[in-house]
Amino acid sequence: MRSYDYIVVGAGSAGAVVANRLSADPRRSVLLLEAGPPGHPWSRIPVGYAKLIANPAVNWLYSGEPEAGTNGRRLPVPRGRMLGGSSAINGLAFVRGQAQDFDTWAQMGNPGWSYADVLPFFKRMERYEGGGDDAYRGREGPLRVTDPPASDPLYAAVIKAAGEVGIPHNADYNGARQDGIAMSQATIASRRRMSTAHCYLEPIRKRPNLRIETGALTESLLFEGSRCTGVRYTTAGASQEARAGREVVVCGGSINSPQLLELSGIGQPERLRALGIEPRYALPGVGENLRDHYAPRTRWAVGAKGWTFNDRGRGLGLVKQAMRYALFGQGLLAMVGAPLRAFVRSREGLEAPDLLLGWVPMLTEPGPAGPRIASQSGMTCYAHPMRPESKGHIHVTSADPRQPPAITFNFLSSPVDAELTVRAVRIARAVMAAPALAPLRLTEIAPGPARQTDDEILDWVRAAGETTYHPVGTCRMGADPMAVVDARLRVHGIAGLRVADASIMPTLTSGNTNAPAIMIGEKAAAMILEDLAA
Repeated sequence: MRSYDYIVVGAGSAGAVVANRLSADPRRSVLLLEAGPPGHPWSRIPVGYAKLIANPAVNWLYSGEPEAGTNGRRLPVPRGRMLGGSSAINGLAFVRGQAQDFDTWAQMGNPGWSYADVLPFFKRMERYEGGGDDAYRGREGPLRVTDPPASDPLYAAVIKAAGEVGIPHNADYNGARQDGIAMSQATIASRRRMSTAHCYLEPIRKRPNLRIETGALTESLLFEGSRCTGVRYTTAGASQEARAGREVVVCGGSINSPQLLELSGIGQPERLRALGIEPRYALPGVGENLRDHYAPRTRWAVGAKGWTFNDRGRGLGLVKQAMRYALFGQGLLAMVGAPLRAFVRSREGLEAPDLLLGWVPMLTEPGPAGPRIASQSGMTCYAHPMRPESKGHIHVTSADPRQPPAITFNFLSSPVDAELTVRAVRIARAVMAAPALAPLRLTEIAPGPARQTDDEILDWVRAAGETTYHPVGTCRMGADPMAVVDARLRVHGIAGLRVADASIMPTLTSGNTNAPAIMIGEKAAAMILEDLAA
C-alpha cells in the first residue's frame, strides 16, 4: 500500500484544480485518481463536444429514470470520464452565476460562501482576455477565458431582436450584473478547449510529488473507526489500495461522488443494507437534493439562405469552416455549444434574472455517433428557469461500482418550475418574432404555433425537454440533518474526508455550472491548506 498526504478521487473540473494546488508545495505528496483515459483528440477542438457527447470511451453515458416530467423518457446524462472530466467534453460556456446565488448559500448556513467570499477564487482561476472591470475579472489565472467575436450577421440580428423586446446587450455578464444578452464567454483560446486537464494538469505533470493514475476506478473508501484513511481502486483489473496520511478529497461530480459514498457505507442505512452494503455512517442526505436545468429546445426553420450553419457547415461548406478554423480560429469548429445567451426576468420587480435563453445557429438531428447537422436550415433556442425548485435524487442500485446509479430528477414537480418554463418559452417566441429577425423568414417548428395555452406548452415540454447537463446538489453543503458536508466541505461525522465538486452546491447557480465547479476546487484547496496551517 502506497501512502500519500492527499488522495484526490476524480480529475475533473474540481479535482484537477485541487490536485494542482495541493501539490504546489513539494513537501506534500498527492495521488490523483481518474477512472477514464488521459484524453481524446476531439477534446482539443472546441466543437469536439458533438463527437464526445455520446462516446463511451470518455463519457459515463448515464441516463435518467423514466418519470412523469419526461413523459416516461430516459434522458441522456453525459458526464466526462477522462482527465478534465466534464470540462473536457462540455459546451465551453463560461458562466459564473450571479452574486445572489452565493449570498443565498451563505444565508442557508454556509459561512464563507457569499459572493464576496467566492469572488477572489473566481478571479484567481481565470485569465480573462476580454474587457470588463478588474474588480470582477481575473487576468493572471490558469484558465483562459475569451469573448468569441460577434461578427456573424446572425448573432448581430438576434442581439438586435432581443433589444427590440426589452432585453439589453450586456458585454460582461460575469461582471457587475448578469442581465441582458451577450455572446457566450468561452473556455476557448488559441483554437483549443481550455479544460482543467489542459490548464491545471498539463503544466504540472512532471511534479515528482504528484502521481496521476488514469484508468483507475475508485471502488471504496477505507476507514479506521470514524476516520477515512485511504481508498481501494482497480487499474487494469488489479485491485490496489492507497493510504492518505492527511485527507481524501472526493471530486467525482454530482453522480459519482454520492455513488462512492454509498458504496463505502455512507448514506441511508436501510437503502444500503437492502443492497448488501454494510452501513458505516448514517447520512440521509447523500444522493438527495439533485437539481438540474430542464430545458425545452424551441426550433425554428429559416427560409432565407446563408444565415445558419445548416447552409454553411455541410458538404463543401464544412471544408470552408475547417479552413476558417485553421487560419483564424473561428467558425463552426470554434463554436461554443450556445454562442448567444440571454439572462432575463420572468416579470417586473425581480432583483435579478431568473430565466436563461440560449441560441444555437443551426438545427441538428440524431446521428449514429451523436448529433449531426440537419439538412433543413434553422435555429434552436432553449429556454428554462435558472434556479429550479424541483429536486430529485441519485442512489446506487448495486454494490457493484461498475453498475450505474439510478438518477431521478423529478422535473416540473414544483409548480413554479412549470410556470417559469412556460414563461421562458413565451419570451423566446417574442424574440424570434421581433422585426430584426424578419429577413430570416422564420417558421416555428417546435413547440409549433398550434400550442398556445400553458397546458399545451407544458405537454410539449414533457415530451421534448432535455437537461442542460448541470446536475448539482447530491452531497449538499449545510449544517442541517440532510446536509452531507459542512461549510469547509468536510463530510459530517467522518474525519479526513471532504467532497469538492458541484455536488456540494445547496442550490443551482444561475447558468452553466462548470465555472462554479472550478471555483469550488480552488476554494476547497485553499481551505485544506488553511486547516493544515492551523
